[in-house]
Amino acid sequence: MTNLDMLGLTASFFTTSSFIPQVIRTWKTRDVSGISLSTYVIITIGLLLWLTYGVIKNDLPLIVANSTMVLLTLAIAVMKIIFEKK
Repeated sequence: MTNLDMLGLTASFFTTSSFIPQVIRTWKTRDVSGISLSTYVIITIGLLLWLTYGVIKNDLPLIVANSTMVLLTLAIAVMKIIFEKK
């Protein structure tokens, strides 16, 4: 693994972990009133495209960051849909 890969993985750790507090808060409070579903759908699609790009380029930092982010943003979008109905 190169220093550039390490830099990318470190950067992906920080950007990816920034969504964890939102997932936890939304799960605990069930409050989705301040969450824009369209924003999370758009960002999830963008992340899926970045993930595809990373897979094609065989770029580990892009794959790790974007696969994790897809899961986190998708979790928030799904909670928005489920919790808003209640």
